[in-house]
Amino acid sequence: MCNYNERDRASMGQRVALELDLVKGLRFFDPHIHMVSRTTDDYQAMADAGVIAVIEPAFWVGQPRTGIDTFRDYYSSLIGWERFRASQFGIKHFCTIGLNSREANNEALAEQVMELLPFFIYKEGVVGVGEIGFDDQTAAEEKYYRLQLELAKEAGLPVQVHTPHRDKTKGTSRSMDIALEHGLDPGMVIIDHNTEETVKEVLDRGFWAAFTIYPFTKMGNERMVELVRQYGPERIMVNSAADWGISDPLAVPKTAALMVKSGIPKETIEQVCYQNALAAFSQSGQLDEALLDEKTSIDQGKKFAGNSILRGGQQPRRDTDSIIIS
Repeated sequence: MCNYNERDRASMGQRVALELDLVKGLRFFDPHIHMVSRTTDDYQAMADAGVIAVIEPAFWVGQPRTGIDTFRDYYSSLIGWERFRASQFGIKHFCTIGLNSREANNEALAEQVMELLPFFIYKEGVVGVGEIGFDDQTAAEEKYYRLQLELAKEAGLPVQVHTPHRDKTKGTSRSMDIALEHGLDPGMVIIDHNTEETVKEVLDRGFWAAFTIYPFTKMGNERMVELVRQYGPERIMVNSAADWGISDPLAVPKTAALMVKSGIPKETIEQVCYQNALAAFSQSGQLDEALLDEKTSIDQGKKFAGNSILRGGQQPRRDTDSIIIS
């Protein structure tokens, strides 16, 4: 068995440089990115690269939460502060709300979260229930996955499904089986973190297939290009899932640039890096193309709950093409 250093770096999704000239004029929608973990510099870099909209799924924050109020504050930040922070860079921010599979195993706390979720999934900017699904594929994870599928069905919201890192093929099939068992339309379910081993079944069964482009793991940029070449753009979308770990908030435009270099048609690139995410999540009734086409008025002199993204001596940007922080 080869070790980490001996593996082919490209197949592991090695970091690539962003060639902005190749994607000039293209617009991008990253439908899975954890901006609460990122800096304002990331927002600026994303805006400069053509990212105009993001979806931030609720997820595990790296250490176990200890009480229901930590969930309440976290969900509030997704529909409040992060939405505001993105707007300061001209990016439209949406989110999905749910109990992450990893946290479903604390059943005492999970029960409280299930009581809390209905107070958040109907809020402005919430475009789905997610990310939910399996991690270790335990009985508790299945229980709360099923309960949240019912919640999404009742609310008429899309579902964003996290597929497990271990036994991924089994977990992906199981996730789809359960969704169908609960009567969900596959067109309302986005199966995320796909690989070459899972994509065919996901597409054949009518679900959306999302791919996470990570440095050194999951799906690499070059592999993504080959998958689009093989399967075409129908019901396929690209995301970064950038979070507090080793990840890249520019994964979507970087993958698009590599597609341009590889001769993938512009219409195909636009579909997998923008249009498909819009089509899937517009079913929430919370976003549409007209909304994304609206120019966001930027005034970094504004505050949210008394707080600004600026620090002492920094000059606010007001509808200019770039920001200078001194």
